[in-house]
Amino acid sequence: MYKVAESLHKIAFGGGCHWCTEAVFQSLKGVEKVEQGFIASTGINDTFSEAVIVHFEAAFISQKVLIEIHLHTHNSTSYHSMRHKYRSAIYTYSKKQAIESRQCLVDLQSEFDNRLITKVYPFAKFKPSEERFINYYGKNPSKPFCKNHIDPKLRLLLSRFAEQVNVKN
Repeated sequence: MYKVAESLHKIAFGGGCHWCTEAVFQSLKGVEKVEQGFIASTGINDTFSEAVIVHFEAAFISQKVLIEIHLHTHNSTSYHSMRHKYRSAIYTYSKKQAIESRQCLVDLQSEFDNRLITKVYPFAKFKPSEERFINYYGKNPSKPFCKNHIDPKLRLLLSRFAEQVNVKN
């Protein structure tokens, strides 16, 4: 299928381990590319934390659905000692995208018993992961980490978001 460059959008997500986050978003229809690495924002959030950049076709999957999947596939309601490394975040590329993301958080709060801690930050910088870690799940599906941490997230996708899951996965 021929893609017009302007039809692709991007948004970035941080939460848990980027190996997990990468595998989740690689499994979705309408997601064309997932870049795994470390993202920094601005101000007090200018340090890098694990995250992914998701390039998606909005005609196939909406920003709101991507955010909903993100919130359900990492611990988006819990502060913990590793939040500096695993910032629960949506990194946006425009003011319009930031406003829409904040509204999504408000709209989706009712799906959670506890308060969402996920924040919306402007995207500032990206450092890709080392090549050996990129597509970690695709290269290592039978490793214990994948079985214990990524497989449950993929099962959740199939049970809760089956319409959005790419059938080839």
